Amino acid sequence: MRDILPADKARRERVLSVIRERYLAHGFDEIETPALEEYSRLHAGIGGDNEKLAYNVLRRGLDADGIRSAADDPAALADLGLRYDLTVPLARFYASNRGQLPGVFRAIQIGPVWRAERPQKGRYRQFMQCDIDIMGDDSSRAEAELMVASLDALDALGLQGSTVRINDRRVLDWMLDAFGFAADERPGVLITIDKLDKIGPEGIVAELRERGATASAVEAFEAFLRRPEAMEYTPFGERQIRTALPEDAPDDIVEHLVGIGEAVAAGRGAADIPLVFDPFLVRGMGYYTGTIFELAHPSVDYSLGGGGRYDGMIGRFLGQQVPAVGFSLGFERLVDLVELKADARRQAIVLVHDADVPVAELVAHKAAMLRDGGRVRLEHRVKNFKALLERSAADGYTAFATVSAGVEPGTLELKPLS
Repeated sequence: MRDILPADKARRERVLSVIRERYLAHGFDEIETPALEEYSRLHAGIGGDNEKLAYNVLRRGLDADGIRSAADDPAALADLGLRYDLTVPLARFYASNRGQLPGVFRAIQIGPVWRAERPQKGRYRQFMQCDIDIMGDDSSRAEAELMVASLDALDALGLQGSTVRINDRRVLDWMLDAFGFAADERPGVLITIDKLDKIGPEGIVAELRERGATASAVEAFEAFLRRPEAMEYTPFGERQIRTALPEDAPDDIVEHLVGIGEAVAAGRGAADIPLVFDPFLVRGMGYYTGTIFELAHPSVDYSLGGGGRYDGMIGRFLGQQVPAVGFSLGFERLVDLVELKADARRQAIVLVHDADVPVAELVAHKAAMLRDGGRVRLEHRVKNFKALLERSAADGYTAFATVSAGVEPGTLELKPLS
């Protein structure tokens, strides 16, 4: 968990404001959910490995004897926990407030989440998530709206040329069945397949054998990985999807994916569809039931966001199935890539004054500057004047003026800080 200094905080808020503005423009409505959720919801078996990383809150009123007697039962020790993502809280929110929401609800959620990660570069125990979700729509329109809005947000941040890797959990299940993997070994097989980019086909096959997976299934999978492939570029569409899969892939799933691509192309107004079918994209969250996707940009070799369809989650809280799909931007990764220009419409001014300037005059100078729509900070002159100006520039200020006693408000000479 980090302290965020003023300049970094200002930068983060500007990036968030761009994302929020683009999502609002696409018809999504912002909501807010509590930082705490009930322990039973956070540990319902739908959060994957993130459930193991949840921060739990000790039940109130437990004395030492009560803690000792419940030591072997986490659910008896804790009744609340900090949210580890925004999807589980959203499902609970929708179930609690459905009567006040439209039939198809488009939600924006932006806020911090907490995971007990091992401290290391790029992994934080508190970090920001930016999510959009659509509930109540089981058609390909929902996925397309999410992708178009997210690609639009990246364009607005100056990250043009982004693409979306896409797959379907039903395709993965069908493939594993076609290769001959038993149902009870598929979760472990998927964990291994998810490492394909890191350890390559040889590493995948070796790990599957180490896991003791069905030998004939591993051989069939190895043969598929080593099949000859044409080198020509194939744009996203039915041909690309069927070429990347074993024969006789389910028509309904292929048609759904093709429909998403056509809708995204229409929404982007582009001839080329910014999607790439990846039959080995897994995404580890246990609640995904259909389409899954990850956001990629050519400047980096890691994803900038992702999501998928989780049609079964809301029904756990509501007792009635509701289709749902969401997209989460990796804000902490995005904010390091984005270079936003300063807002030229709003000056940020530092007024540097001597000790003998009366307080009333200082406040009058500041008020005059504020009436012009700027941002103003008063700073006492120090010996290291250059360091003061450098710090002010780092904090986002664009100009400064020196203030002496007896000077009329509105007559100060502004000088640029750059």
